[in-house]
Amino acid sequence: MKTIGIIPARYASTRLPGKALALIAGEPMVWHVYQRARRARSLQEVIVATDDERIWRAVLERDGEAVLTRPDHASGTDRLAEVAATLDCDLVVNIQGDEPLMEPAVIDAAVAPFLAEPGLRMSTAATSIRNPEEYRDPATVKVVLDERGYALYFSRSPLPYFLLDSAWGASDNTYRDLDTGLSALKHLGLYVYRRETLLWLSGLTPTALEQAEKLEQLRALGHGCPIRVVAVDYSPLGVDTPEDLEAVRRIVGEGK
Repeated sequence: MKTIGIIPARYASTRLPGKALALIAGEPMVWHVYQRARRARSLQEVIVATDDERIWRAVLERDGEAVLTRPDHASGTDRLAEVAATLDCDLVVNIQGDEPLMEPAVIDAAVAPFLAEPGLRMSTAATSIRNPEEYRDPATVKVVLDERGYALYFSRSPLPYFLLDSAWGASDNTYRDLDTGLSALKHLGLYVYRRETLLWLSGLTPTALEQAEKLEQLRALGHGCPIRVVAVDYSPLGVDTPEDLEAVRRIVGEGK
């Protein structure tokens, strides 16, 4: 099963313009993401998809693989689909370009269900929420699952709703309902698609829920595409602000 990882990378960013090229230990952030993705055993190829020649050149100069895409894509999914349409592969993995500390094993874990479930169309990953602040934070996307491990819904709101006096203080330091044992899950922005599913999704009109929550994955659920969710023990430190960037620089500098 040929699987290709694609890293969408834009130069524009509201809070941190040019962050894909921000230097971390002397190398652009996008190159750190690329190198980590290359270590995933499930990927046969990794490509950076960008609308900016500076990012494209930075990857090529380091002997990486990159393609220039149209500049007018409304989402990373659409940018991915433009590249996927030119590829001969079975699966496409959407790898976030602002997570330079991404664990390659998370990519492998998200790909793994496709080996066991021939009809699977799409998967993603989630991890346990560790504190009440994260649970209430709109920047933390929450996901709830059915009994088979498929997503029922994603939201920026606290999900599922826990009575506060029954939700915090679990022995494993996760945010969970102490009566039922149900954990609150944080969605990780990593997706695996069958190539034809990705191309199909990119041609659909955004749903009202997708537009209201500003969550692209709700387009898949809204149009009846099941999403398998893999639980992993990994909580990413993404780079959205100058403070995030400095935190990552410290971690990389300390060799963690």
